[in-house]
Amino acid sequence: MFDWNAIDTVLLDMDGTLLDLHFDNHFWLHLVPQQLSIQRQISLDEANTLVKQAYYEVIGTLDWYCLDYWQSYLQLDILALHHTSADRIKLRQDSMPFLQALAGASKQRILFTNAHPQSLALKLTHTNLAHGLDDMLSSHESGYPKEHPQFWQYAFDKFKLDPSRCLFIDDSEVILAASKKAGVGYQLGIKNPDSQKPHIEFADFPAITDYQPLSLALQSV
Repeated sequence: MFDWNAIDTVLLDMDGTLLDLHFDNHFWLHLVPQQLSIQRQISLDEANTLVKQAYYEVIGTLDWYCLDYWQSYLQLDILALHHTSADRIKLRQDSMPFLQALAGASKQRILFTNAHPQSLALKLTHTNLAHGLDDMLSSHESGYPKEHPQFWQYAFDKFKLDPSRCLFIDDSEVILAASKKAGVGYQLGIKNPDSQKPHIEFADFPAITDYQPLSLALQSV
């Protein structure tokens, strides 16, 4: 799928790419509306409508990913709620073998995530993901989400990257497109970010459901 000799660094999304997105979908689409319904003594349908409208208003911005924003906006203890369902935080089964294969082929592995630093810390605590990475960056450090060109410039400068020799892997086609526009040489989508939901399709980028073929290809690099 790729000429690995032309790639020095692999940039990896976290949620839905290395971790199963089931935790996040359960949290934001089920647990948060449920808790809001209880707290405000409104129906679950009303809470769902309120939450979806609130999400829609900030989609694609840093607030969308910011635990502090949602804690203030919804008046819920979002971080405490994260801890109550932390047992759902899981690595994809194929992630660590792939990360190890990248290391074996001397490829740099950097996590680029929109996750809030507190969410990132929780997920690192509940998985061994950090052992498969060389470095990591939360977009909150840059002040811009991955959808924004200034995130990419910040990231390239921080890690002294040649973007043309980078592969970026993400489950969002919008964010893959942003990386391409910023100059990243190679993109790859993930069709099965949530193990409990149907696969998604990508219109403009190659996409996979399993890292194993890539892991095997890396053995001959």
